[in-house]
Amino acid sequence: MIDGPTLLGEALAAGVAVEEVFTTGGHDEVVSAAAAQGAVVREVSVDVLAKAVDTVTPNGLAAVAPRLETPLDDVIEHAARGPLALVLVDISDPGNAGTLVRAAEAAGASAVLFCGSSVDPSSGKCVRASAGALFHVPHALGGDVGPVLERLGDQGVRRAAAVVQDGMPYDTVDLTGPVALVLGSEAHGLAAPVLDAIDDRLSIPMAGRSESLNVAMAGSILCFEALRQRRGR
Repeated sequence: MIDGPTLLGEALAAGVAVEEVFTTGGHDEVVSAAAAQGAVVREVSVDVLAKAVDTVTPNGLAAVAPRLETPLDDVIEHAARGPLALVLVDISDPGNAGTLVRAAEAAGASAVLFCGSSVDPSSGKCVRASAGALFHVPHALGGDVGPVLERLGDQGVRRAAAVVQDGMPYDTVDLTGPVALVLGSEAHGLAAPVLDAIDDRLSIPMAGRSESLNVAMAGSILCFEALRQRRGR
């Protein structure tokens, strides 16, 4: 489900095969663009649209498209080509997951891997939180984190995990790539077997009383540190 004209515009720009558009009126330019690409346009009432989407305040437009599914092998190949990839391990909150995809795409990431029990990236809230980035960065769902990390290492990708304590300060580690940033759930972090497969452990120094950051915030900081280092070179 693609909710709103901005997300629909991003989907069309990425070549997503939009099947149907439901509109309460307006947004003529993006609706016409969808129709020109083969989408069926249906005018509906505000009440009907409100029942079809899970947002509190609908944007007056929603669209339906096939799930974006890239084979796991292909996404790992994208990650190996660098410069940056994200490996999300048991990230269950769709808002956090979508925000991480948005940050990764903005920082020039080539792949995002949703491993373990991570949320389905096609869920409505994840798509919205990504602000359209999900349409532009290759991603795959369902990989087992152990084999995924092993394959990335075999292809020369440096694996760097975010940890709350006892990691190297994040701005002292070479993140110019190819590098995969590995992020675990806020509730449990990364399990010992996952950390055993990691090349670097990164921590974000704190000056205040907070013990840690939200995983989306921490991941965004690391993504843009990797971009800062690449730009510096």
